[in-house]
Amino acid sequence: MQYKAVKLVKRPGLNITPDLFETVTLETPDLEEGQFLLKQTHMSLDPAMKGWMTDDRNSYIPPVELGEIMRSSGVAEVVESKHEGFAVGDRVVGMIGWTEYAVSDGQGLNKLPPGISAEAVLCVLSLPGLTAYQGLMEIGRPKAGETLVVSGAAGSVGSMVGQLAKAEGLTVVGTAGTDDKCRWLEDELGFDKAINYKSDDLAGQIREAAPQGVDLYFENTGGPVQHIVFDHMNAHGRIMVCGMIADYNTDKPSPGPNWINIIKRRLTITGFTMPDHWNEVPAMMQKLAVYLAEGKLKYRAHKLEGLESAIEGINLLFTGGNTGKLMVVL
Repeated sequence: MQYKAVKLVKRPGLNITPDLFETVTLETPDLEEGQFLLKQTHMSLDPAMKGWMTDDRNSYIPPVELGEIMRSSGVAEVVESKHEGFAVGDRVVGMIGWTEYAVSDGQGLNKLPPGISAEAVLCVLSLPGLTAYQGLMEIGRPKAGETLVVSGAAGSVGSMVGQLAKAEGLTVVGTAGTDDKCRWLEDELGFDKAINYKSDDLAGQIREAAPQGVDLYFENTGGPVQHIVFDHMNAHGRIMVCGMIADYNTDKPSPGPNWINIIKRRLTITGFTMPDHWNEVPAMMQKLAVYLAEGKLKYRAHKLEGLESAIEGINLLFTGGNTGKLMVVL
């Protein structure tokens, strides 16, 4: 049986362009003992992919090598199996790649419980929800009554962070790039305040929204918001640094805040990525599933159709053009 896959064939410059990729037609191989064949149904597109395409050998995860199928996580169904632990019809989530079919031995995949949609899996139980949970709950250690600011709050990670914080009894302030996104955060997700970071007097609005100062800052974007919140942190505040999307498509990263506030306010600043925590994923998925079942985590998916839609669609992540978790339906 033939299927399509997309390989990375060039490194990106400032932007991700179609010539970085090559669509190929492959044949499904005969399975060996201990293997199974997956048909991918939903494929996740995430900002981290820009870093995976570069030749940075000092990052938290090796780059995708040229000529390899592009890396991504996704939801798939087992359609043929010679593995005693995976039966035909089982659904799994994990790193599968930009491909319609894949052969696996089960490493890095987690089985999914029945009754949860693929959209819910990619929005909540996979990278966005896991990143939000690890950063907020395990690193931030929030306490009821504290104030959290999250940048990129309408994104797939930021929206989960804010809802988890509300469920834990925090005051939640988010920043986003459009008034529509801000209304969604307040009206649908229950944020205490959402601020358009392109609006006038951003510093004044953040201070008004967090009059008692900021205890936790979940950093997804960088940019001017970072400096404002950094200057408004309370003593013993915690800053969880997850992404710097404002700098991903620039040739010169913006300067960070001066470190003197780290000393004066006794701040803890922690950068983190999920590959360090893969062994904890099943336990985190169970915890997130409880929040989801209790109706405490809402989501919205921005769906593209067909494998090759990823080639240009991934840039929606860097223009702010996506409304919700970006994914490809295969």
